[in-house]
Amino acid sequence: MVKIKGGSYFMGTNEPVFVADGEGPARQIKLDTFHMDVHEVSNEQFETFVNKTGFLTEAEKFGNSFVLESLLSNEVKGKITQAVAAAPWWLPVEGADWKHPEGPDSSIRNRMHHPVVHVSWNDAVAYCAWKNKRLPTEAEWERGCRGGLEDRHYPWGNKLTPNGMHRMNIWQGSFPNGDTGEDGFKGTAPVTQYPINKFGLKNMVGNVWEWTSDWWNINHGPSPQTNPLGPSSGTDKVKKGGSFMCNQKFCFRHRCAARSQNTPDSSAINLGFRCASDNPSKERQDL
Repeated sequence: MVKIKGGSYFMGTNEPVFVADGEGPARQIKLDTFHMDVHEVSNEQFETFVNKTGFLTEAEKFGNSFVLESLLSNEVKGKITQAVAAAPWWLPVEGADWKHPEGPDSSIRNRMHHPVVHVSWNDAVAYCAWKNKRLPTEAEWERGCRGGLEDRHYPWGNKLTPNGMHRMNIWQGSFPNGDTGEDGFKGTAPVTQYPINKFGLKNMVGNVWEWTSDWWNINHGPSPQTNPLGPSSGTDKVKKGGSFMCNQKFCFRHRCAARSQNTPDSSAINLGFRCASDNPSKERQDL
C-alpha cells in the first residue's frame, strides 16, 4: 500500500465536463493520512480470497452480468435476447462473472494480473473487510488520483499522451464498433501496467471503474470539508476513474474529477476496485 499524507486539496472542478454528474464545484477538502493499494485488486488476489472463504459474488448468485457486445463470441451473442435500450452495446450475459469475464466460454487463465471485474460494491466491501481494509471514500480516491496536482484532468497533467506515450488504458477508435488497441490493450490491462503517479499509484484512470464507499450525491457546496464521507444513505454508490470503454468522444470520464454511479449490487466487465486503510499493519497477508 502507499501512504498518502494528510493535508488539504481541491476536490472537484469549476470546469465540469458533465454538470449533471456533480463534478463541481471545486471545494477544499482536508483529509487525515490514509493508505491506498498501489493498483486495482487483481484476479489472482481475488481468487485467493474466494479459495480461502468460499465467497460467491452477486453476479454468480444472479447468474449474469453486463458485457460489451464487441467482446463476446458469436455463440454467446446468439443466445442473448435482450439489451439495454439506451445502450444497445451493453448486454446481460448469462454465466458472465469474475472467472468468466466475457461469458461461459471465456476464462481468466491468462489474465491473473488483470483487475478482477464483475464485482459489485457489496463484493468489494466483503473483500476489503477480509483483508482488514476498506473501500476509499470518494475524497480519498480523488486525492490519490491527483497525486498532489491541482485542477488537472489526469494524474500526470492535462495531456492525454504526454511525449506520445500512453499512460492509461482507454478506448481508441469509434465506440462501440471497435477498439484499435493503440495503448496496447483491448479490454482490461494488467493492474501493474503504465507508470505510477507522484503518489506511487497505478491505473487511477482508465482500465476499470473503481468503487468508493460514498453514496451518490450531485449537490456539493463550495464550503471546505474535513474527511467527508458523503451522504448517510442513498440508492447508488459512487464509482471513479472511468474504464477501457472511455474516450474523449464517448464517456469522457477517465478524469480525476469525473464520477458516475451504480447500485451496490451492480456488476459489469469494466467495474472493479482497490482498497484503502487507516492502519496497513493490520492487513491480512495472502497465504
